Amino acid sequence: MKLFDVYPLYPIELVKAQGSTVWAKDGKEYLDLYGGHAVISIGHSHPHYVAKMTEQLRNIGFYSNSIIISGQEELAEKLGRVSGYPSYQLFLTNSGAESNENALKLASFHTGRKKVVSFTKAFHGRTAGAVAVTDNPSIVAPINDTSHVSFHPFNQIEGLAQVITEETAAVIVEGIQGVGGIQVASNPFLQALRTRCDETGAQLILDSVQCGYGRSGKFFSHQFADIHPDMMTTAKGMGNGFPIGGVLIAPHIQASYGLLGTTFGGNHLACTAANAVLDIIQEEKLLENATQLGDYLMGELAGISGIKEVRGRGLMIGIELEAPVGPVRDTLLNTHRIFCGYAGKHTLRLLPSLGIDQSIADRFLESLAKTLKA
Repeated sequence: MKLFDVYPLYPIELVKAQGSTVWAKDGKEYLDLYGGHAVISIGHSHPHYVAKMTEQLRNIGFYSNSIIISGQEELAEKLGRVSGYPSYQLFLTNSGAESNENALKLASFHTGRKKVVSFTKAFHGRTAGAVAVTDNPSIVAPINDTSHVSFHPFNQIEGLAQVITEETAAVIVEGIQGVGGIQVASNPFLQALRTRCDETGAQLILDSVQCGYGRSGKFFSHQFADIHPDMMTTAKGMGNGFPIGGVLIAPHIQASYGLLGTTFGGNHLACTAANAVLDIIQEEKLLENATQLGDYLMGELAGISGIKEVRGRGLMIGIELEAPVGPVRDTLLNTHRIFCGYAGKHTLRLLPSLGIDQSIADRFLESLAKTLKA
């Protein structure tokens, strides 16, 4: 049997990782400033994380949600406290797409409605409900019903009253669009969404899968706008590589037995990973570090020739280039041995560990400047 060939691959196999450094099978060393799509939030192979996961694996790795898993309650308490949402409820999943699926379903259950408002260039996942609210027709299959979804221009307040109505179950929006090119939702835009949802009873869902968990410098990027969504979805950096996601749910949305379900969500290992991540975020003050290093990077990037625009918050940074991004990304990887991401044809995407230091930032800045000058 062969693998189903849907991923273009670099001819690199990574076999070891520590902090922001990864090593390939051929012995080459690379700097990781992409974290496997923003997943590596606390750095690779953090000793506290490794110790906790090893200890848990020696005890019990998995059992179903039919029994008490104390790590779930620990995670709910810790996440509520660290994020600033102690009164919310937590439903645990395996991924960002599953989190968004369940948030949309809860909104529909709660309101008794079907219609959803999403936004241009949105990406919310590839499962049926999540892909229907993703603005990319090329990944929407004929089986994926999109008749209930309306797309409104991202960051445009004008027209919200017409598109969000008393028939709208949910409005789903990324606090910072990742795949869409690191486009930051403005504070007035998010505040207008909150106001219109309050007026109509629609549930406001903040997709924080990529822009959450401290990446912006606040725990959730929408907190810059001082709003409170009805639900927030998480995944990626939540488990630092172990698959886990979640939906944070406002108190007014009621739970009942059988309303939602998951086989693997919230298992022993997943909760151990997520609890270790929160421990490290607090102990090492990673939100503060993300703010400081993000400000430094964006300030220095603004002075490099060949860069058209720098967007983002904290350590979620989009670098709009004058030249196509492909050759630049390839040179950074093959010549300077730095992993970066991209979004669209001209945007380089940085999603490093929240624990990087200035020496790592300076190495990237020097390499990028040399690449753009060549």
